[in-house]
Amino acid sequence: MSVRNAAKRFTSVIAAASLSLALLMQAGPAFADAGFRQWVAGFRATAVQSGVSGALYDQAFRDIRDIDPVVLEKARTQPEFTAPAWDYFDNRVHDQSVAVGQQMAKKWKPWLDKIEARFGVDRYILLAIWSMESNYGEILKRDDIMRNVVRSLATLAYADPKRAKFARTQLIAALKILQTGDIDESHLSGSWAGAMGHTQFIPTSYLHYAVDMDGNGKRDIWNSVPDALATAANLLKKNGWQAGKTWGYEVTLPAGKLPGGSKALSQWQALGVVRANGKPFKNGSDKATLKVPDGRGGPAFLMVKNFSVIKAYNNADKYALAVGLLADEIAGSSGLVQDWKRPFTKLTFEERQELQKRLSQHGLYDGKFDGKIGDGSKSAIMAFQAKAGLTQDGYPSMEVLKWLRQK
Repeated sequence: MSVRNAAKRFTSVIAAASLSLALLMQAGPAFADAGFRQWVAGFRATAVQSGVSGALYDQAFRDIRDIDPVVLEKARTQPEFTAPAWDYFDNRVHDQSVAVGQQMAKKWKPWLDKIEARFGVDRYILLAIWSMESNYGEILKRDDIMRNVVRSLATLAYADPKRAKFARTQLIAALKILQTGDIDESHLSGSWAGAMGHTQFIPTSYLHYAVDMDGNGKRDIWNSVPDALATAANLLKKNGWQAGKTWGYEVTLPAGKLPGGSKALSQWQALGVVRANGKPFKNGSDKATLKVPDGRGGPAFLMVKNFSVIKAYNNADKYALAVGLLADEIAGSSGLVQDWKRPFTKLTFEERQELQKRLSQHGLYDGKFDGKIGDGSKSAIMAFQAKAGLTQDGYPSMEVLKWLRQK
């Protein structure tokens, strides 16, 4: 499960975290390593009191002698700003994520049939979560992202005060996962903050929801796609997923102010709120809440119960909406009727990759050509715009790509 929901950003103590790390660094590696090893030795009693075998604890930490500096760097550089709607969705709901999702729907159809029958959760929602969390498992192949979960969580517990409580809880849960035998310590990998497997579950959520779908006796969300998707389905089911129902509807709004709160779909329709594609609402008695994430000029949505259930996976409206929109497109929907208020001409996924390649050729970008426009890509775009005498907005636009093609 994505760690974003369980490890909120605590900006008020970031200075303390940075100072703690700085003091350790100034004291030198030997001091830092000795302090960390002392912490590991001291935490053993806490783990044992929580039900972890002492022998297993010793085995898990056998080759871990120092903190993971990459984990602390990632922890310090988590973004604190709110991205505009188009920026968030363009990086997650695009032609490539839809095309791969449709391929995976075919490849894993027999298992998706079984998972859907057992849990009642829509297969396309599960595929969208898989895309959002690990790019259909591709991030599990990247050594620059995947890290030793025990070491990562011990690092945060020891050297990051703002995440220490979270990390201690997750570390004990991770050790209990090892104790089940579902995975061994050499393969217990995850993100810098401990999110694991194809569907990125933090250890406590794994213990609560993990499923052995393929029947091999192990709940292996790292290597078994059926286990990972079934585990995600189990989470949604246990949090109230309503089988056979959607997450929400794109709608068009009448002029004038609308009341807030939750109302039946039929009541919204009586107020002039209708589906953007012209089709009728299903289950008119279902309660729904109106959301306009990009303001009145952008797309509007009526969200029903399953939208809030998706938020049990990650408690953010944008996340749940991206899952819903991506799921609909994987299932064959043509996408939004009213697009986001994007201040430039949108690029396709392949064009975004081309943009990155051309920026690299100019010596401005040294990241991966993955079509995802993060801080590195934006900085490179702004550098090019400065050289070309353009407005330095960092937008991955067709206008910028055309300039690059001319150079």
